[in-house]
Amino acid sequence: MLVAIGAAVAVFTGVGAGIGIGIATGKAAESIARQPEAAGQINKALLLGCALAEATAIYGFVVSLALMFMQ
Repeated sequence: MLVAIGAAVAVFTGVGAGIGIGIATGKAAESIARQPEAAGQINKALLLGCALAEATAIYGFVVSLALMFMQ
């Protein structure tokens, strides 16, 4: 029972990553609207940030799978 609760808590890292990616995408769209000539640099920074945030969610998913199946 406690393993399932621990796995559920580990999966909640995806919620934080989703919120972070949403905020970052919104800010990037806003900054491109303000400075269209900087769109290339903004997109590079956005993709790097989104990749790092998504990696956090994937790590949480892997931890939850490890908790569920390696007891």
